[in-house]
Amino acid sequence: MAQDRKNAPATAKRSGSSRSGAAATGTRNGKGGRTRPAANVVAPQRPWGLIAAAIAVVVFAAAVITYAVIKVNEANANRIESVDEIEGIRSYDYAAGQEHVVTTVEYSESPPVGGPHAPPPDWADCTGTVYDVDIRHENAVHSLEHGAVWVTYNPDEVTDEDIATLAELVENEPGRMLSPYVGQDSPVSIQSWGHQLKVDDATDERLKQFADFLTLNSEFTPEPGASCENPTFAANPTPAEVAPQ
Repeated sequence: MAQDRKNAPATAKRSGSSRSGAAATGTRNGKGGRTRPAANVVAPQRPWGLIAAAIAVVVFAAAVITYAVIKVNEANANRIESVDEIEGIRSYDYAAGQEHVVTTVEYSESPPVGGPHAPPPDWADCTGTVYDVDIRHENAVHSLEHGAVWVTYNPDEVTDEDIATLAELVENEPGRMLSPYVGQDSPVSIQSWGHQLKVDDATDERLKQFADFLTLNSEFTPEPGASCENPTFAANPTPAEVAPQ
């Protein structure tokens, strides 16, 4: 019996410890139940890849727009609004309704810019045509009457590179033609009906100014809207100083 009394307090102590633990548990959750695990909060991820792509698109678009604006400004810088803005241009008065002839004409200007010319349909083809022969001047003048711009060069004073540069101004451009002109007093000349400009350099920017402003310009054309096509002449051009039989 003495042994039993010694063991009794120990048992009571263990029971008290259990109650104390339960009380502690109740303190943690406030209701005496189990403690819930802390929530796993995940921070939202920023879409850095999409943001970088969007910025790249904006930068690219800005670059494209800037480039386009620069090109437009460059084009407008050389654009003219009147013949008088072309430095060195000469103007001549040739009325509409000039005589049609089959003979050779002694023109006042060389190359000619107006006057009597070949009868229809014997105008020189002027659909961006590049000739390698000095074409009959009377046929060329008829083309000028239809609004064409005629670029000529002295074959003894220009290089192959010069000719290629002039061809770029003419090829695939309706209302334009290019040909050598034997004995011309300048390396390069450009003419429309009643207008002419002579230059020393095939890269002279005034050539483009002249061509862009006066090609098929109805204000300076005796026969606006007239055809500039003559495939027969383009395939077999009549050379200068040769009159049709």
